[in-house]
Amino acid sequence: MLYNSAQEWRDAPHKRIVLFAMSGLGKTYVSEMLQQTGTWFHYSIDYRIGTRYMAEPIADNCKREAMKVPFLREMLLADAIHIAPNIHDHDLTAVAAYTGKPGNEAQGGLSFDAYMRRQKQFEAAETQALLDTSEFMERAEDIYGYDNFVCDTGGSICEWVDAADPNDPILNALTKNALLVWIKGSDAHSQSLVERFDRSPKPMCYDTEFTTDCWETYLSENKIVESEVNPDDFIRWMYARAMKHRQPRYEAMAKWGVTLDANDVMKVRSADEFCELIAAALP
Repeated sequence: MLYNSAQEWRDAPHKRIVLFAMSGLGKTYVSEMLQQTGTWFHYSIDYRIGTRYMAEPIADNCKREAMKVPFLREMLLADAIHIAPNIHDHDLTAVAAYTGKPGNEAQGGLSFDAYMRRQKQFEAAETQALLDTSEFMERAEDIYGYDNFVCDTGGSICEWVDAADPNDPILNALTKNALLVWIKGSDAHSQSLVERFDRSPKPMCYDTEFTTDCWETYLSENKIVESEVNPDDFIRWMYARAMKHRQPRYEAMAKWGVTLDANDVMKVRSADEFCELIAAALP
């Protein structure tokens, strides 16, 4: 690891960390708290995806929908209006709307083939955004003079890495220059996240094998065909399965860094308190 002891971490002139966890367990909360000190640079993987690697397909999707409205079609063809997604590091509505959900098109669904093409686009985008981390560390220090750096990853990072492979390109690139920090939730947190998702389901991204298996199982268990799938019902069902799918992947990734308890993270009210949590997790 980049920091081999609590004292080495405390004494480090440059503190650099990569946070990973399921969505809703405090990654962005901690990142923004650190940023507000004025000494930490916050690099959001989701923001990088939306503004750099998927900006054009997201904008094109918005234009495609606008072209269905006669007035907007006329304005677009006359180059009288400009349509672009508004991406925030804490609100990925535009990205999620593009990745979409498979199922009945009348209910807002995509064909499964189109859905998988967009999943693969997201995988490529997130992979590249993760590999950009070291470049942003250099830019944060060189341009803005930040000594400290926090990378706020998306919940799907575990889908694109193989933590059992010592040569995994993403994990090696991240841990070469930063400390990997897992914010670990409990079973109660998992249940709370499932309930929150049920209230407001949103598109998610998973690896091809898991997604395909979920889709085939759902069709088989419900004895339905693609056009009969309610998109929200399917992604609710898949999300509950994803919690169990992702947990062992996070646990394997944690061996590359340190683990913090989500309950402890949620009690943190300052950058110093958070840094002490990391120190306590180190040897």
